[in-house]
Amino acid sequence: MQGTLVSDKELVNSISEGDESAFQEIYRRYWYKLFMMAKRKLIFEEDAQEIVQDIFVDLWERRFQVQIEELNNFLVSAVKYQILNHIRARIVRQQYSNDSFHTVDHNDNDTEDQLALTDLTTAIASGLATLPQKSREIFTLNRLEGLSVREIAARLNIPERTIEYHITQSLRMMRQHLKDFVLIITAIVFAS
Repeated sequence: MQGTLVSDKELVNSISEGDESAFQEIYRRYWYKLFMMAKRKLIFEEDAQEIVQDIFVDLWERRFQVQIEELNNFLVSAVKYQILNHIRARIVRQQYSNDSFHTVDHNDNDTEDQLALTDLTTAIASGLATLPQKSREIFTLNRLEGLSVREIAARLNIPERTIEYHITQSLRMMRQHLKDFVLIITAIVFAS
């Protein structure tokens, strides 16, 4: 690959054929831009790095199936979606750590928010129940307990790539399961 002489479209076509150098060029071109975009929206730099890493892992793993018309738009949309997933996971962690994952704070006078939170936590619990056992364990360690991929790999004695795969698959399944609750999550996040 000749770096900047190759168009995004050519790079996308090349990675769909399994060309690792084309993937490396896409990573080189877009990593910093995506990282800065995520960093502006999130509290911790490590979270931004993880989100961008997850996007590139997913891109490589789905290189034979993914249909990309415009690479920049595809990657920017992926970052926005992952940021939303991260915020959703943060809300779950906060609720989980406050022991209100299964209950609602009855001191809150806003009944509508209570119902929305109850529906959301029920949906999250049922979504977790649909995950395969190993994926559920890894997802819980990562998204609910806040362990990094490296820490989970060490704890479970599993390669980091396998951990990343389980997290990516779990996020995809949870995203699908929780798609109806995006507005609820957004309302809760921006009402705080």
